[in-house]
Amino acid sequence: MKLLILGATGPTGRHVVDLALQSGDTVTVLARRPEALHELAGRVTVMAGDATSPDDVAKAMTGQDVVISALGRSTSVRADDLFTRAAAAVIGAAKQADVSRLVWLSSFGVGDTYRSASVAQKAMYRTFLRNIYANKEISEKAIRSSGLDWTLVYPTMLTKDPAKGTYRVGDRLPMKGNPTISRADVADFLHKAAHSPEWIHRDAVISD
Repeated sequence: MKLLILGATGPTGRHVVDLALQSGDTVTVLARRPEALHELAGRVTVMAGDATSPDDVAKAMTGQDVVISALGRSTSVRADDLFTRAAAAVIGAAKQADVSRLVWLSSFGVGDTYRSASVAQKAMYRTFLRNIYANKEISEKAIRSSGLDWTLVYPTMLTKDPAKGTYRVGDRLPMKGNPTISRADVADFLHKAAHSPEWIHRDAVISD
């Protein structure tokens, strides 16, 4: 499969790149810092550009089968409109390039998933993560109404732990306390979802 991966230089995105290469996919990444992927020269097509630029995304999306977005703000709690701008660029480029499949990484607690959150989770979402979650919610409303074959992925708190290879995933999951999941396991699901129609037009909540 031909995959365009956004956010490939981030910790989750890099796991997706590695999994895609291991499975034999043809991988293209769009990165503001292409030098961060220099060790993948010859194995990955690296295009310099910005995921919020309609022109850059359109060029990178040409000829692709699926787009996987693992964009994130690292440790920042300010969105700076990253997700709304990226969603707009991706939706426009997808229609231009005739690419319909999109797997989009979000966060548990965004949108309707907030209602299923535990008391501890809600306290964090209402305070520290309020700004970034608000921007994510707006971006996802655009994706849902885009006409694309989207999957929105909602992991609980991300860790740098090694992949366990087993995790819970469902349209909804019961929550207690503040559960976590490794970025490596989230990447595993993102990659699997890209290869399967099972999660098209569905929310995937994922946690240990």
